[in-house]
Amino acid sequence: MTTTGRRQHEMTTWTVGQVADLLGVTVRTLHHYDEIGLLTPSERSRAGYRLYTDADLTRLQQIVVYRRLELPLDEIGSLLTGGEDAATHLRRQREAVLNRLDELSELVTAIDRALEREMTDRPATPEELKELFGDEFTDERQAEAEERWGDTDAWKQSAERTKRYSTDDWHPVKAEMEAVTTAFVDAKRRGLPADSAEAMDAAEQARLHIHERFYELTHGFHRALGDMYVSDPRFRKTYEDLEEGLAQYVRDAIHANADRHTR
Repeated sequence: MTTTGRRQHEMTTWTVGQVADLLGVTVRTLHHYDEIGLLTPSERSRAGYRLYTDADLTRLQQIVVYRRLELPLDEIGSLLTGGEDAATHLRRQREAVLNRLDELSELVTAIDRALEREMTDRPATPEELKELFGDEFTDERQAEAEERWGDTDAWKQSAERTKRYSTDDWHPVKAEMEAVTTAFVDAKRRGLPADSAEAMDAAEQARLHIHERFYELTHGFHRALGDMYVSDPRFRKTYEDLEEGLAQYVRDAIHANADRHTR
């Protein structure tokens, strides 16, 4: 082999370690792919080390994308032995990713709406619950919520108001809720006590949000909601996922705000 040929060969082949460093795939993974015949290096060095070519890296790229799409290795192997070119695989992968994006986008929207309901104590409609549960949906959770709150004036008032809300109406509702949450988190992270003016103002903002958007909420009723944010595991987790200790902080701020308005 000429000097030029050797240089070209060196520039277009990679060892296992080099591929691992270059693409972030572990050496163990590359060895496993070799052992099961999914990706066997096309060349070997004089010392017997595996050497990957450009074609091998292209195949590895296809494997990695299919794995990120959660396809099992045996199915990936079948796809790659079908004789299709790289462009065909990329088109298939692109379509799969776009489908996944649509699915995840719809799921994010459904989760956002569920979070709105949990944070505002608003009953969900069967149609909204179907966004999360799909074909496996049952009316059990709606029945549970209605059994818990259905006889209350708050439930009836909230249901009456929200049934007139369009999708566009929910955008400012969500923005207001996020602003309230941000105010609580900001006050807590600044080390302000729950009975500080900032924390109590956030609590009053939270009360007014529910009062104006869903149902009449007195300061006394708001105290009860604050207690539920701590005692109910679902509400507590919603706050704790945002900031450790936030559920108790919000509860205490609500009580302090109620005290402030009832003195």
